Amino acid sequence: MPDVHLKPQMFKQATALMHQGIADRAVCLMDIPDDWDKQYNVGLYEETYDEAVRFAKAFPETAWCYGNHDLSYLWHCLESGYSSMASMTVQRKLLDLREAVPEDNPIKYVQRIDNVLFSHGGVLNFFVEEYVPRAKYNDVDAVLETINQLGRIEMWNDASPIWLRPQHSKMRLYKPRKLLQVVGHTPMDAITKEGNLISTDVFSTYRDGKP
Repeated sequence: MPDVHLKPQMFKQATALMHQGIADRAVCLMDIPDDWDKQYNVGLYEETYDEAVRFAKAFPETAWCYGNHDLSYLWHCLESGYSSMASMTVQRKLLDLREAVPEDNPIKYVQRIDNVLFSHGGVLNFFVEEYVPRAKYNDVDAVLETINQLGRIEMWNDASPIWLRPQHSKMRLYKPRKLLQVVGHTPMDAITKEGNLISTDVFSTYRDGKP
Protein backbone atom coordinates (compact mmCIF):
# COMPACT_ATOMS: atom_id res chain seq x y z
CA MET A 1 0.00 0.00 0.00
CA PRO A 2 1.48 3.34 -0.99
CA ASP A 3 0.77 6.68 0.71
CA VAL A 4 -2.65 6.60 2.37
CA HIS A 5 -3.37 10.28 3.11
CA LEU A 6 -6.75 9.91 4.79
CA LYS A 7 -8.18 7.26 2.46
CA PRO A 8 -9.54 4.60 4.84
CA GLN A 9 -10.98 2.69 1.90
CA MET A 10 -7.44 1.66 0.97
CA PHE A 11 -7.27 -0.58 4.02
CA LYS A 12 -10.70 -2.01 3.24
CA GLN A 13 -9.64 -2.78 -0.32
CA ALA A 14 -6.38 -4.30 0.88
CA THR A 15 -8.29 -6.45 3.37
CA ALA A 16 -10.47 -7.82 0.58
CA LEU A 17 -7.42 -8.57 -1.57
CA MET A 18 -5.65 -10.34 1.29
CA HIS A 19 -8.70 -12.51 1.92
CA GLN A 20 -8.64 -13.43 -1.77
CA GLY A 21 -5.09 -14.69 -1.35
CA ILE A 22 -3.62 -12.10 -3.72
CA ALA A 23 -0.50 -11.79 -1.53
CA ASP A 24 1.13 -13.66 1.32
CA ARG A 25 2.08 -10.46 3.10
CA ALA A 26 1.24 -6.77 2.89
CA VAL A 27 3.50 -3.73 3.11
CA CYS A 28 2.25 -0.25 3.99
CA LEU A 29 4.38 2.78 3.14
CA MET A 30 2.17 4.87 5.46
CA ASP A 31 1.83 8.67 5.33
CA ILE A 32 -1.53 7.84 6.89
CA PRO A 33 -2.55 11.40 7.89
CA ASP A 34 -3.11 14.64 5.95
CA ASP A 35 -4.70 15.45 2.63
CA TRP A 36 -5.65 18.61 0.80
CA ASP A 37 -8.19 20.75 2.71
CA LYS A 38 -8.90 17.99 5.26
CA GLN A 39 -7.13 19.64 8.21
CA TYR A 40 -10.37 20.15 10.15
CA ASN A 41 -11.92 16.76 9.45
CA VAL A 42 -10.66 15.12 12.63
CA GLY A 43 -13.20 12.34 12.25
CA LEU A 44 -11.56 11.28 8.98
CA TYR A 45 -8.19 11.12 10.71
CA GLU A 46 -9.71 8.84 13.37
CA GLU A 47 -11.47 6.65 10.83
CA THR A 48 -8.33 6.18 8.75
CA TYR A 49 -6.18 5.22 11.71
CA ASP A 50 -8.90 2.92 13.04
CA GLU A 51 -8.85 1.09 9.71
CA ALA A 52 -5.05 0.90 9.87
CA VAL A 53 -5.19 -0.59 13.37
CA ARG A 54 -7.86 -3.05 12.28
CA PHE A 55 -5.70 -4.12 9.34
CA ALA A 56 -2.62 -4.47 11.55
CA LYS A 57 -4.48 -6.79 13.91
CA ALA A 58 -5.96 -8.84 11.08
CA PHE A 59 -2.63 -9.19 9.25
CA PRO A 60 0.14 -9.08 11.87
CA GLU A 61 2.88 -9.94 9.36
CA THR A 62 2.32 -6.65 7.52
CA ALA A 63 5.48 -4.55 7.19
CA TRP A 64 4.89 -0.89 8.09
CA CYS A 65 7.22 1.93 7.00
CA TYR A 66 7.06 5.39 8.58
CA GLY A 67 6.41 8.32 6.27
CA ASN A 68 7.33 11.95 6.80
CA HIS A 69 3.71 12.92 7.50
CA ASP A 70 3.40 10.29 10.25
CA LEU A 71 6.59 11.35 11.96
CA SER A 72 5.83 15.07 11.69
CA TYR A 73 3.25 14.59 14.45
CA LEU A 74 5.54 12.57 16.70
CA TRP A 75 8.47 14.94 16.21
CA HIS A 76 6.42 18.15 16.09
CA CYS A 77 7.84 19.13 12.70
CA LEU A 78 5.43 21.15 10.61
CA GLU A 79 4.66 19.60 7.24
CA SER A 80 2.41 20.52 4.33
CA GLY A 81 -1.11 19.52 5.30
CA TYR A 82 -0.20 19.32 9.00
CA SER A 83 -3.35 19.62 11.07
CA SER A 84 -3.00 21.30 14.45
CA MET A 85 -6.65 20.36 15.05
CA ALA A 86 -5.89 16.66 14.57
CA SER A 87 -2.40 16.58 16.09
CA MET A 88 -3.40 14.98 19.39
CA THR A 89 -5.61 12.50 17.57
CA VAL A 90 -2.78 11.48 15.23
CA GLN A 91 -0.32 11.07 18.09
CA ARG A 92 -2.78 8.95 20.05
CA LYS A 93 -3.83 6.83 17.08
CA LEU A 94 -0.27 6.31 15.91
CA LEU A 95 0.56 4.96 19.35
CA ASP A 96 -2.46 2.66 19.02
CA LEU A 97 -1.03 1.41 15.72
CA ARG A 98 2.38 0.85 17.30
CA GLU A 99 0.74 -1.24 20.00
CA ALA A 100 -1.33 -3.18 17.46
CA VAL A 101 1.67 -4.51 15.54
CA PRO A 102 3.63 -7.44 17.03
CA GLU A 103 6.66 -6.62 19.17
CA ASP A 104 8.87 -8.60 16.81
CA ASN A 105 7.54 -6.75 13.75
CA PRO A 106 7.54 -3.05 14.67
CA ILE A 107 7.03 -0.06 12.40
CA LYS A 108 10.37 0.94 10.87
CA TYR A 109 11.84 3.44 8.44
CA VAL A 110 13.04 0.62 6.20
CA GLN A 111 11.77 -2.95 5.93
CA ARG A 112 13.43 -5.82 4.11
CA ILE A 113 11.81 -8.86 2.53
CA ASP A 114 14.42 -11.05 0.85
CA ASN A 115 16.35 -8.74 -1.52
CA VAL A 116 13.69 -6.04 -1.61
CA LEU A 117 13.85 -2.90 0.53
CA PHE A 118 10.63 -1.08 1.33
CA SER A 119 10.68 2.50 2.58
CA HIS A 120 8.67 5.66 2.19
CA GLY A 121 11.21 7.50 0.04
CA GLY A 122 14.17 5.20 -0.65
CA VAL A 123 17.59 4.33 0.76
CA LEU A 124 20.26 6.54 -0.76
CA ASN A 125 23.83 5.27 -0.98
CA PHE A 126 25.12 8.62 0.29
CA PHE A 127 22.85 8.37 3.34
CA VAL A 128 24.25 4.92 4.17
CA GLU A 129 27.82 6.17 3.81
CA GLU A 130 27.01 9.19 5.98
CA TYR A 131 25.41 7.40 8.93
CA VAL A 132 26.52 3.75 8.84
CA PRO A 133 30.06 2.68 9.83
CA ARG A 134 32.07 1.67 6.78
CA ALA A 135 32.71 -1.79 8.22
CA LYS A 136 28.97 -2.51 8.09
CA TYR A 137 28.38 -1.26 4.55
CA ASN A 138 28.14 -4.71 2.91
CA ASP A 139 25.98 -6.19 5.67
CA VAL A 140 22.50 -5.17 4.57
CA ASP A 141 20.81 -6.20 7.81
CA ALA A 142 23.37 -4.26 9.86
CA VAL A 143 22.86 -1.21 7.65
CA LEU A 144 19.10 -1.32 8.10
CA GLU A 145 19.41 -1.88 11.84
CA THR A 146 21.57 1.23 12.11
CA ILE A 147 19.22 3.34 9.99
CA ASN A 148 16.15 2.16 11.87
CA GLN A 149 17.68 3.39 15.13
CA LEU A 150 18.24 6.94 13.88
CA GLY A 151 16.19 9.85 15.19
CA ARG A 152 14.70 13.13 14.09
CA ILE A 153 17.98 15.00 13.56
CA GLU A 154 19.29 12.44 11.08
CA MET A 155 15.99 11.54 9.44
CA TRP A 156 14.39 14.95 8.92
CA ASN A 157 16.37 15.81 5.81
CA ASP A 158 15.89 15.37 2.07
CA ALA A 159 18.36 12.48 1.78
CA SER A 160 16.74 10.22 4.37
CA PRO A 161 14.46 7.22 3.67
CA ILE A 162 11.38 9.23 4.73
CA TRP A 163 12.10 12.22 2.47
CA LEU A 164 14.12 11.02 -0.53
CA ARG A 165 12.75 11.55 -4.04
CA PRO A 166 15.05 9.49 -6.30
CA GLN A 167 12.79 9.52 -9.34
CA HIS A 168 14.01 11.36 -12.44
CA SER A 169 17.50 11.86 -11.06
CA LYS A 170 20.86 10.16 -11.22
CA MET A 171 21.33 9.72 -7.48
CA ARG A 172 22.73 6.32 -6.56
CA LEU A 173 20.62 4.11 -4.34
CA TYR A 174 22.12 1.64 -1.89
CA LYS A 175 23.44 -1.53 -3.60
CA PRO A 176 21.48 -1.09 -6.87
CA ARG A 177 22.72 -4.36 -8.37
CA LYS A 178 21.73 -6.46 -5.37
CA LEU A 179 18.62 -4.81 -3.95
CA LEU A 180 15.30 -3.79 -5.43
CA GLN A 181 13.66 -0.82 -3.71
CA VAL A 182 9.94 -0.11 -3.45
CA VAL A 183 8.92 3.41 -2.43
CA GLY A 184 6.03 5.84 -2.19
CA HIS A 185 6.25 9.55 -1.28
CA THR A 186 6.60 10.93 -4.82
CA PRO A 187 3.22 11.13 -6.62
CA MET A 188 3.18 9.13 -9.85
CA ASP A 189 0.71 8.78 -12.72
CA ALA A 190 1.34 5.03 -12.75
CA ILE A 191 3.42 2.47 -10.91
CA THR A 192 6.84 2.52 -12.56
CA LYS A 193 10.08 0.55 -12.46
CA GLU A 194 13.30 2.28 -13.40
CA GLY A 195 16.50 0.42 -12.67
CA ASN A 196 16.18 -1.03 -9.18
CA LEU A 197 13.45 1.42 -8.13
CA ILE A 198 9.70 0.77 -8.10
CA SER A 199 7.59 3.88 -7.39
CA THR A 200 4.04 3.27 -6.15
CA ASP A 201 2.43 6.51 -4.95
CA VAL A 202 -0.54 6.52 -7.31
CA PHE A 203 -3.30 7.36 -4.82
CA SER A 204 -2.11 10.86 -3.90
CA THR A 205 -4.04 13.66 -5.54
CA TYR A 206 -3.61 17.24 -6.63
CA ARG A 207 -5.14 20.01 -4.54
CA ASP A 208 -8.30 19.92 -6.69
CA GLY A 209 -8.81 16.25 -5.85
CA LYS A 210 -7.77 14.91 -9.24
CA PRO A 211 -5.41 11.89 -9.28
